[in-house]
Amino acid sequence: MRLAGAVRFLHLVLLAAVLMAGMAGSSLLARAEGGSVIEEQERRGVEQTFLTFPEWFLVHSPAEFATEIARHPAHEFPFAGHIGQLWSSYASVIGEQLRQDYPANPGYHVMIVVIAGSTTLEYGLRWVYENTVGRLSWALSSRQLSEEDHYAAVVAQDYVDFIRQEPWYLYDFGAKLKGLWTTVPALGPDMVRKWERRYALSTEYLLKAAYGKLIEKATRATYTPALMTTRVLVDHLPGELDVDKVKLLRRLPDGSAVLDLPRYYDFRVAATSLAEQGIKLLDIAGNQSVILVTVWADADFKDPHLRVLFEQPLITMPGKKRVALVVPVRDLSEFLLIAPKQGLRVEHVYDY
Repeated sequence: MRLAGAVRFLHLVLLAAVLMAGMAGSSLLARAEGGSVIEEQERRGVEQTFLTFPEWFLVHSPAEFATEIARHPAHEFPFAGHIGQLWSSYASVIGEQLRQDYPANPGYHVMIVVIAGSTTLEYGLRWVYENTVGRLSWALSSRQLSEEDHYAAVVAQDYVDFIRQEPWYLYDFGAKLKGLWTTVPALGPDMVRKWERRYALSTEYLLKAAYGKLIEKATRATYTPALMTTRVLVDHLPGELDVDKVKLLRRLPDGSAVLDLPRYYDFRVAATSLAEQGIKLLDIAGNQSVILVTVWADADFKDPHLRVLFEQPLITMPGKKRVALVVPVRDLSEFLLIAPKQGLRVEHVYDY
């Protein structure tokens, strides 16, 4: 209970930080590149392709967690390793921002520090708990995942699917708490493990439901709602456009066209579909220089023609690593096509 109280206290401190510092930063306009046909209100600064990585790591990490706990007890997840990867990747992003003299965007940094600090605290407490109480309940069981373990894995994957397109704080943890107590049998084998898991999950869902409501209120008061589309310029367009969630806005005299693509997770899907039809992206949200892309690769993968910002091992997948690549915008479409042929799995395109 002391740990829960500490969590709530630090969350409130972080919440105050985002309200005080975030409002100052949110009023700054990002600098877009000149010569873009994208309307000014649809442009986003080039620095945001890098600054969004720490945010998306907090999607990538839960995705690894959901996969891991579907097969193994939660104490085997490398919480500490992921804390290190979160902060080291953020340091790489800051280094790139300074080297290239990109806009400072202090409001975004405040938001990153808030969510990274909150995640560091959460993962730290979970590491301690899972490696003490969690390990003990596992040792006292038949070493089989309980019904509560299976429920946690389903919820974890559902959460990941949700946050790929929506803010995490809108996820209905309250409904998952109710489902835990109404759909999962309270009696059965390995009672010690069952009830320890039930306690751990109930505490987690309850705290996240409460914290999510606070963050939602703070976000709505501090930031304008995020655009759910990314405006792009493509080199040409066939007679018929048949790509899911992509909207044609206008054709230009030189044969190019302005489109709206879905933002976030579905941006990669839409951009790849366009590339498969021979359609090339020329400008993304007012940017014609570079965009960040992460891929999964074999641990020994190297390509001197690619510019690597950083690499980090996929701790739950031995022999695999995440590689963050800085790709010229005009090369993105081709890269999305050739990457699978090089044995790369494109994880995400960070669309500003």
